[in-house]
Amino acid sequence: MLGRGAASGRAVWGFRRPPPVRGLRCSPRSRVSMPSWVIDRYGSNEVLRFTRDMMFPIIHFPNEVIIKVHAASLNPIDLSMRSGYGATALNMKRDPLKLKSGDTEFPITLGRDVSGVVMECGLSVSYFKPGDEVWAALPPWKQGTLSEFVVASGNEVSFKPKCLSHIEAASLPYVGLTAWSAVNQVGGLNQRNCSGKRVLILGASGGVGTFAVQLLKAWGAHVTAVCSHDASTLMKNLGADDVIDYKSGNLEEQLKTLPLFDFILDNVGGSTEKWALDLLKKWSGATYVTLVTPFLINMDKLGVADGMLQTGVTVGSKTVKHLFKGVHYRWAFFMPSGPNLDEIRELVDSGKIQPVIDEVFSFSEVPKAFLKLEGGHARGKTVINVISK
Repeated sequence: MLGRGAASGRAVWGFRRPPPVRGLRCSPRSRVSMPSWVIDRYGSNEVLRFTRDMMFPIIHFPNEVIIKVHAASLNPIDLSMRSGYGATALNMKRDPLKLKSGDTEFPITLGRDVSGVVMECGLSVSYFKPGDEVWAALPPWKQGTLSEFVVASGNEVSFKPKCLSHIEAASLPYVGLTAWSAVNQVGGLNQRNCSGKRVLILGASGGVGTFAVQLLKAWGAHVTAVCSHDASTLMKNLGADDVIDYKSGNLEEQLKTLPLFDFILDNVGGSTEKWALDLLKKWSGATYVTLVTPFLINMDKLGVADGMLQTGVTVGSKTVKHLFKGVHYRWAFFMPSGPNLDEIRELVDSGKIQPVIDEVFSFSEVPKAFLKLEGGHARGKTVINVISK
């Protein structure tokens, strides 16, 4: 199999594909529109609109692929984007040179996760071919996966785990890559250095939390999961060593009775940040990583330049403040990555990570799925069966 380097390359200007043989087609290129769930303005659930006239995705770069979506799933970022959260930063990423100043970003298709089948490949894509079953998580500035087809960069895509159905596979990419970013790329933990480390996960019963529990247990860590009582059985089944019910008393006091931690993953934010770092081992390289950051909010409120400046000042001052106390303070974000999904796929196919699905909705029930997610207290992911109309 060719390496991933083959999936990216220079465009060959002036080169045209040979005309298709009559009667043989590997992709639906004759189509100009497709079914999709879109928003035309920001707001609550009523802004979701079903259309059969969404523009069919086009390959603009030689390393892109078009995927027929079999299943997608929802994440909290979809609720936030529906409401306009992060619009300033995302619009800058969509059009950094302001070349489309006369247009708006709408219509926007939400959904980040996809599991499906490759329909067409760009000229430099050698790692995938039409017919391959793949999964991916797309960055939020791209059109999403609540559509019949979606276009993705080859380096965002990975082969789907063989042991999972499309519905199961669609539940994992976004939360898996977010957890991987926080734990591995920012937190520095991996299968070689994680054995025996004490890890605390705040907000362990959501999508990122359930994945992180399994990942860290696969790497040999001792995991303490914080969730509500009704999720404690799920946490134990996923391998958590200790489960703390945050509703059963003062959470800070409960955690102070336990030995100190080497690593904390915070999916909750808010007031937890004020005391959670005191639970880390001092002067030992212990790290606190939060996924709840003011980066996009700052840019929405202050504009791009002032928002980035304020964000830099905030994270810099907190990092230095806690460094003087003997612990590391970090922010983490979702980062799309096909190669990281390759590693996650190996863990899934080896049985070390399993999907945790709360509920599956048909494609016609997308608004209902958003309401389910908006209600909170999900135990795993909300999945959309796209090929089920």
